[in-house]
Amino acid sequence: MNVHGINNVGQTAELPVPEPSASEVKMVIEKLKRHASSGNDQIPAELIKAGDRTIRPEIHTLIHSTWNKEGIA
Repeated sequence: MNVHGINNVGQTAELPVPEPSASEVKMVIEKLKRHASSGNDQIPAELIKAGDRTIRPEIHTLIHSTWNKEGIA
């Protein structure tokens, strides 16, 4: 039986995941730990937190663009 495009046992259908909202981005920025090591981007959490109102919409736009063009794995 082919239900929702699943053909083989063990194969699962991917459910659509909603795009992160602006409020989710805000919540994640607020949870960033100060004095933590920078990631691969070399942007310290303190910089992101300090520019919160200015940088938050830009980060959300970047996530939105990546989400719709390339996907996030």
